[in-house]
Amino acid sequence: MDRDDAQVGTLLSRREMLALLGASGVAALAGCRPSREIADGRVAGAGALPSCVVRPEQTEGPYFVDGRLDRSDIRSDPQSGVIKTGAPLQVAIVVSRIGSGGACTPLAGARVDLWQCDADGVYSGVRDPSFDTSGQQFLRGYQVTDATGTARFTTIYPGWYRGRTVHTHFKVRTDPSAARGYEFTSQLYFDDALTDRVHARAPYASRGPRTVRNEGDGIFRRNGDQLMLPVTEAAQSYAGTFHLGLQIA
Repeated sequence: MDRDDAQVGTLLSRREMLALLGASGVAALAGCRPSREIADGRVAGAGALPSCVVRPEQTEGPYFVDGRLDRSDIRSDPQSGVIKTGAPLQVAIVVSRIGSGGACTPLAGARVDLWQCDADGVYSGVRDPSFDTSGQQFLRGYQVTDATGTARFTTIYPGWYRGRTVHTHFKVRTDPSAARGYEFTSQLYFDDALTDRVHARAPYASRGPRTVRNEGDGIFRRNGDQLMLPVTEAAQSYAGTFHLGLQIA
C-alpha cells in the first residue's frame, strides 16, 4: 500500500454526492465522468453546465500539515532558509462559486493550501519509514484568494516516490477557523511526457526513472484525468493555471 492510498475511501456515486451536498454544503459534483445526462452540455433539470470547471475531490493523503504558513513562495524552509532545488513552477488556482442557474463568480477570501514532495520524493514536517523531516516546512504554504478568486504559488516541479505518479496536493477552505466551514481537497497531476523531460535533468535525474506513471496510479485512475495541470514552459521554468468550481450552499 502506498503512502496516499492508506486514506482513500470509497468514492461516492453522483447521486450520493448530491445527497451529501444537502448536509455539507459543498458540491463534489466533481468525481464523475460526464454521463449521458450531461453529455450534451446540460444537467437534467439544472440548465447549462457552468462556465467554470468542477473537479473531482481526491484523498488528502497522510502528509497534510496545517502549519498556517501564509506565503506565496513555498520553496524554502522558514527555519533554516534552505531553498529546495528543482525546476521552478508557478501554480495559480482559480476558485469560483457556482451559483443558481450555473453562473460562476470568483470566490474571494478562500484559503488555498498547497503541499508536495521535493525532488527526492520527500515531504516536510512528517515522520515516514524512509525519512524524518519533523519541524521542517519546505514546500508548504497557503494563500487567500483575491478578488478574481486566484491564489498564486511559486514552487518546484515535484519529484516522485514509490507507489505514486507525480502530483501536488491542494485544499480549499472558506473559513478554516470556523467550527463549520466548507472544504475541498484534491490533487494536481502532470503530463507524463513533460515529467519525463523535467526529470531527465538535475536534480531529478540522480534518482533514476520513476516507478509509476499516471495510468499506473490507483488514485489517478479515479478521475485524475480531470485534474491535469496545463503547464507552459519557458527557459526551463514552468507555469500552470487550474480552474475549480465549487457549489456552496
